[in-house]
Amino acid sequence: MEFNIIEESKKRIVFELTGETHSFCNALKNELLKVKGVEIATYKIDHPLVGIPTFVLETSGIEPRDALKKGIEGLKKLAKEFQKEVKKL
Repeated sequence: MEFNIIEESKKRIVFELTGETHSFCNALKNELLKVKGVEIATYKIDHPLVGIPTFVLETSGIEPRDALKKGIEGLKKLAKEFQKEVKKL
């Protein structure tokens, strides 16, 4: 995965996630929407086979980078919980 910032301001960050698909992007988007202060968390992929996901994250009361860090932490926690459940099988 490659992370490239396209635009950044005090309340907004736009970034690309080269090498990722809808699967990861949907999971990240859902975790970002759980973060207090996130107003908008969405992404687009221009072409499903060759497009690069472009995220837009807008916040209020929290810096976009901090919200992104919290969303990633939530995603890590979710992955650990999933791993524990798989080990039970």
